Amino acid sequence: MTTRNAYPRPELVRESWINLCGEWEFEFDFGKSGKPRGVAQKEHLEKTIQVPFCPESKLSGIGYTDFIPACWYRKTVNVPHGEQERVILNFEAVCHKTEVFVNGASVGRHRGSYTPFSFDITQYLNEGDNSIAVYCESDVAGDGSQPSGKQSARYHSYGCYYTRSTGIYAPVWMEVVPEVYLKNVRMDPDVDNEKLDLELTFPTLGMKTVALTARLGGKEVGKTSAKTTMKTLKTSVALNELALWSLESPTLYDLEITVSDGVNTDTVRSYFGMRKIELDEKCLCINGKRVFQRLVLDQGYYEDGVYTAPDDDAFAKDILLSKRLGFNGARLHERVFERRFLYEADRLGYLVWGEYANWGFDVADAGNLKYYLSEWAEAMARDYNHPALIGWCPFNETWDVRGREQDNGMIRAVYNYTKTVDPIRPCIDTSGNYHVVTDIYDIHDYNQSVETFRKRYAEVNDSQIFENYGRRQTYGGQPYFISEYGGIKWAAQMENSVTSWGYGNSPKSIEEYVDRYVGLTDTLIRTPKVCGLCYTQLYDVEQEQNGIYYFDRTPKFSEEVMDKLSAVMKQKAAIEE
Repeated sequence: MTTRNAYPRPELVRESWINLCGEWEFEFDFGKSGKPRGVAQKEHLEKTIQVPFCPESKLSGIGYTDFIPACWYRKTVNVPHGEQERVILNFEAVCHKTEVFVNGASVGRHRGSYTPFSFDITQYLNEGDNSIAVYCESDVAGDGSQPSGKQSARYHSYGCYYTRSTGIYAPVWMEVVPEVYLKNVRMDPDVDNEKLDLELTFPTLGMKTVALTARLGGKEVGKTSAKTTMKTLKTSVALNELALWSLESPTLYDLEITVSDGVNTDTVRSYFGMRKIELDEKCLCINGKRVFQRLVLDQGYYEDGVYTAPDDDAFAKDILLSKRLGFNGARLHERVFERRFLYEADRLGYLVWGEYANWGFDVADAGNLKYYLSEWAEAMARDYNHPALIGWCPFNETWDVRGREQDNGMIRAVYNYTKTVDPIRPCIDTSGNYHVVTDIYDIHDYNQSVETFRKRYAEVNDSQIFENYGRRQTYGGQPYFISEYGGIKWAAQMENSVTSWGYGNSPKSIEEYVDRYVGLTDTLIRTPKVCGLCYTQLYDVEQEQNGIYYFDRTPKFSEEVMDKLSAVMKQKAAIEE
């Protein structure tokens, strides 16, 4: 019985859908020979697995943690549909190269581990039972063309690298839609003119009418309709009542979209937030007000699910754990989080940065841009509408690859593409190092000495900053962001004598931990030049034990200690005054 029953795409909801999470048949393919061996046409596979949990996880029922170069999934489905209807098969995320077969016939391929993809499988279906087979291929220790984030390229997890996640690790689902239907929508809030601008896309040409109705608290506050014969339509909804989305009041409007060609009608529920993002000379502004970013590093890992949340409530729980400590947002680090996490961030008023899993990717080989850019483009397109998403960061710590420096042209090209797609949100080209062109200048500083920290940042001003890599990057006066700091190790007893990992020496007492946390954080918040901070990290992940919560999300410290950590984080920042 699956614990993942929620609709996977909250920003475009249809009432009728088919959840394919649950038990599937499963088979390893260590030799990557399954296709010539005819596995796609087999009536049964050797094992069973619980989707959407990867085979490395306990929740999958497999729990195999050695390298899995390839694997197969199979499920039998019955999908009743009419002559004027299409059946769309949706995958939220699969590692890394995927080919899907329906009744033995290939219906499509996808490359990329972190973004959704869909296939119209109508023409391949039979009446009654149908076989869906999925081939997945992944190699995190390969040629550098596969971004893999924090997945370990060694047999064991180590340092800040964790258990791999092969195959299907996010929800799988189907929808039966009419011949004419809404494929996607891009929304841009225009606060100054009190309207929502939209670009809608459809799979086919032909005359269609689109009706849009916006509601606030159930009350209709905007309505429009438009016609088009094209595959795209640009339109706007004027709002007669403006309520802004903010951290203090994360107001969301409901949006109903109806597409009709006179015969077929597709009705979709959506939502949006009206908020304005700007970057002044020192700080991020939301709705014209400076907002100090009190962020935490969130790796998006789970003790029994690896890359996959154990249930649909886990996303909101993690956000509330973070807010308990005074954080107002997170860097969603080295991966693309599930859409439902971003939905909860929208709903709860929680800032997030959109990142990608660039570790494992060879940033010194410009030829790999053909792989990376297409994957990053899909991630941006998926998450563009979320009001909680306040910036993009396609790369993190682009270290040299076997002695070869990053290709600066590649970093610049991805930055330029990002700004072309989204000229409003700020973009950090590569967090920490090595900057080429960036809207916010961020550094990572894991120094554990409060005394050193205070002296270092006391010397920071509009013309002088602290810089780790002055030889490789040049500050140009942008807003200044300490996007990783802390990482204070406080280790519990580890099973199997696995060595815990963190930054610097572990404090010898809880009092020393609190003094260090408070001292480092207070220093950054009181520095007038600093526009935000990001503490490493919210919870432990496997052997990396520098979280404030344990891996199972239980707190490491008493309520009294947690209150002290929260109090220093919540104090007013110098840049907000």
